[in-house]
Amino acid sequence: MKKSNIIMLIAALLPLGLFFFPLWKITLEAPQYPTPLGMYIHINDFSDVNPFDIKNINLMNHYVGMKYIPDAIPEFKIFPTGILITTLLGLIIAFKGNYKWFLYWFILMIVLSTAGLYDFYLWEHDYGHNLDPKAIMKFTNPDGSVMGFQPPLFGTKYILNFTAHSYPRLGALFLGLGIAASFIAYLIGKKNIKKTKAM
Repeated sequence: MKKSNIIMLIAALLPLGLFFFPLWKITLEAPQYPTPLGMYIHINDFSDVNPFDIKNINLMNHYVGMKYIPDAIPEFKIFPTGILITTLLGLIIAFKGNYKWFLYWFILMIVLSTAGLYDFYLWEHDYGHNLDPKAIMKFTNPDGSVMGFQPPLFGTKYILNFTAHSYPRLGALFLGLGIAASFIAYLIGKKNIKKTKAM
């Protein structure tokens, strides 16, 4: 088996790390919470960083009219299936395909990952802006518009007395390494073809 195909094989398997490690982490820091509240976002579930964090976040959000963090969202059914299908496709390409197919898989994974991030952003936007008008507490911006409580997609954001952090975790690293490895496999495969033709 060629070196480029072996790298492509590894690239196809790396995204499976999403089934074992969190994809993302959102943390909320505030003076009234000595231990920050946080939640992990997995490919098929939400989970607490500390016991009862999601419950406490939901209780806090209720006062400003934000939706409860659900037990499940439709994406939790779609994303795992998508990863399994793309992994299988990547393995077939690693065993049967040439270096050009490595690039196609790389592009496919970039497109799907970008779509996933955009979907995550839309979920956050709805979560932070679609507020219950009957909420106990209401906050407005200086211009009089209703204040949104959308956490950042990536990085840090200050919301009232909260500091929200949002960063990828180990699962996202496995996905990123897999995507990067497929491009490396393409470059190595392309280089080997050029060497063969030059002989």
